[in-house]
Amino acid sequence: MSSETKRSSIAIVIVLLIATGLAFAGSQGGHLVNGFPLFALCVALAFIIQWVAFLPAFIYRTEKFYDLTGSITYLTVITVAILLSPAIDPRSLLLAGIIAIWAVRLGSFLFMRIRAAGEDRRFREIKQSFARFLMTWTLQGLWVAFSLSSALAAITSTIRKDVDAFAVIGFLVWLFGFGIEVLADKQKSDFNSTPGNKDKFIRSGLWSWSRHPNYFGEIVLWIGVMIIAMPILQGWQWATLISPIFIIILLTRISGVPMLEKRADEKWGGQPEYEAYKANTSVLIPMPPKK
Repeated sequence: MSSETKRSSIAIVIVLLIATGLAFAGSQGGHLVNGFPLFALCVALAFIIQWVAFLPAFIYRTEKFYDLTGSITYLTVITVAILLSPAIDPRSLLLAGIIAIWAVRLGSFLFMRIRAAGEDRRFREIKQSFARFLMTWTLQGLWVAFSLSSALAAITSTIRKDVDAFAVIGFLVWLFGFGIEVLADKQKSDFNSTPGNKDKFIRSGLWSWSRHPNYFGEIVLWIGVMIIAMPILQGWQWATLISPIFIIILLTRISGVPMLEKRADEKWGGQPEYEAYKANTSVLIPMPPKK
């Protein structure tokens, strides 16, 4: 076994152990299906879908359906949670609805983007290795489970509460974040589709206030989901509040901002306009430029 395969295998085991802990915490006080916690079943389903999709993806060495599979997983897991929960209330429907809207919008956007680009450069080397490629799909299962954790805990809980200020405020926060993400994605797509902008970097619209406004919107909308779910959580379920924290760490420290910043530095680093943009523009939170 190569060192690369060994590292990937260890990473997969660690991911599954973390997911097991999450499944245990989120299942407290939740509904059971044939004696099994519904929350835990939903977490397991998130991984099963990834592994099923991984097989043809590895055979054909393609990552084109990676993001689309992630969105389908969100939709499938949240639908199963709703259908198998014996008592559905407006809060649960609100959570399921906004997550479905987000998943359909982002999944279709990312799928169309990779179809136009032809490939996702992040996977150029990874998809040649069975262990490394499997690790990325397994990590996506953890991403889905963590992202959905607070919403799943609320939907599968035996506790029900009327729509309150938390639900209203959470929805408004989600709406703000969703709007930021959609607008940022559209502005960048329009910029990249303009022939005269080939090999240039965007610094207009929301991108003049933040170098990654779409990621800011993503983080904010999941905070909104967490706020809606909060009044239902109890005991170990409070651990599911790690959902937005996980997303913040993932996007700002692991796979999001660091990768794009590195790629941008390699492409435009040293150019006066890019260096000025980088020095005067917030990395994540939209703020007026320094100059």
